[in-house]
Amino acid sequence: MTFCKSFGLVWFLHTCVTVYARKCVYPPLINATREGLFDDLMNSCYSSVDLVNTYTARIHEVNSTLRPLLEINLDALREAEVLDEERKNGYTRGGLHGIPVLIKESIGTADQMQTTAGSYALYGSKVFHDATVVSKLRDHGAIVLGKTSMSEWMNFRSSNSSNGWTAWGGQTSGAYFPMQDPNGSSSGSAVAVDLGLAVAALGTETVGSILFPSEVNNIVGIKPTVGLTSRYGVIPISEHQDTIGPMARTVKDAASVLEAIAGRDPRDNYTLASPNRTGPLYVNACRLEGLQGKRIGIPRNALDTIGGLPHGAAVLAAFEAATHVLTEAGATIIQDANLTAWPELLTSSSVKQVLYADFTTSIERYLSGLKTNPNQIHTLQELRNYTQTDPREDYPRRDTAEWDAALALGITNTSPEFWPLYQKNLRIGGEGGILGALSRHNLDALILPTSLAAYMSSVVGTPVITVPLGAYPKGTSVIYNDFGNLVQVAENIPFGISFMGAHWSEETLIGMAYAFEQRTLFRETLTRYIEPHTEVTRRQGDEAADKGT
Repeated sequence: MTFCKSFGLVWFLHTCVTVYARKCVYPPLINATREGLFDDLMNSCYSSVDLVNTYTARIHEVNSTLRPLLEINLDALREAEVLDEERKNGYTRGGLHGIPVLIKESIGTADQMQTTAGSYALYGSKVFHDATVVSKLRDHGAIVLGKTSMSEWMNFRSSNSSNGWTAWGGQTSGAYFPMQDPNGSSSGSAVAVDLGLAVAALGTETVGSILFPSEVNNIVGIKPTVGLTSRYGVIPISEHQDTIGPMARTVKDAASVLEAIAGRDPRDNYTLASPNRTGPLYVNACRLEGLQGKRIGIPRNALDTIGGLPHGAAVLAAFEAATHVLTEAGATIIQDANLTAWPELLTSSSVKQVLYADFTTSIERYLSGLKTNPNQIHTLQELRNYTQTDPREDYPRRDTAEWDAALALGITNTSPEFWPLYQKNLRIGGEGGILGALSRHNLDALILPTSLAAYMSSVVGTPVITVPLGAYPKGTSVIYNDFGNLVQVAENIPFGISFMGAHWSEETLIGMAYAFEQRTLFRETLTRYIEPHTEVTRRQGDEAADKGT
């Protein structure tokens, strides 16, 4: 386009605009990729301002029904203008330059947006700085378009609430069945990405909060090794298990976001153990031969957990079919690569007790570091008291059972009682879990249906990536959640397959997941009952030029 402008001739400008128009494809945003949008921006097909306006319109189309967004960033247009100007002047910050992304509401931003974990307890509180992962996104040129809804307090408040509900945002639901349970706790991030409300989003995970919502909303989610991405500035549950990861429609898009946010941070000492002293190159791992020569194990004893459930047969049938795809792509499948401590994991009290002790410690540290704290909440006891007395928090219909248990346990993660509990978890998830199975059978990865994949990886901090696998077939009986307001199982609701590996094995897992994704493209086979329809079009100035020639 610069070449065309340099001539300044009307007839030649018309010729250039015609050629230029043929280069710009404008794919539906529900399928658009980061790479495609980035190329279009570089070719001046449209601007980042155009993208922000279009995505905002798409959000307004569906947000009153599905509620994936808690708020839109009022500074997004200004950020887009700055990035457009930088691009016009020949400067780009990276592969996300001018690309709108969303972040889970519990991830801190030092701007006009809230950081509350969906609660009124922290409504109006302010942080001093952006979370490190947000700073990294912005350093790479991403536009933070808004904050997504979530399960309040990362699903670590109630024993009887519903996924995707927050006090000040209401109830989020998925797009594949009316009142579909979006799963949690990164519920809004998953629904928004699926509907093409942004290129990608960030979620957080302690036990399944990236993997589970990604699965049922038909997208890719990467739960990184604990320590690969910084948790600084993010409302915590557990310093031993929390991790921040990308959620996107494709493996390659998720890999590109992970590249941007991964890295060491002196404000989170877990990241200092990362072997990635320089920037990781996860996008390069996205190759069709990513499964060639890989040894992949199946923990058959874990599969028994869903085998007897009413909906289990459909998931297991799709899972078995997936193993044939893997072998055809050059992988070797190792049967009965069992997780020897799986039964113990399902019953061990230490799994929850570590989280209780961590949360008691971590939340009070977070509260003490706030810039403003309008309700003057400084302890877990004060947080519980506030929540139980503010009628907007829907207590006692939605209880505070997790906090009750944490306070009753009465320990922090510096108490003498904590260390044996944590060591037990490491044994269960290590030698008795993922690490033991990988070592015994000389494996590159394990695979499981995503509904089973989060548990062992959570207690030992290992990475997992989920990819779309299929959906419940026509005629599947409807099953509601325990709260009674959301549909968990029904025809057309998606499910996924997960690749699980050792610490810092993200590159290998991404390669395998990409190769599987490209051979199956399951995401493209499903339809939604509701979608936004606003699409990005040519720049207004270019349309005017066409009309004038």
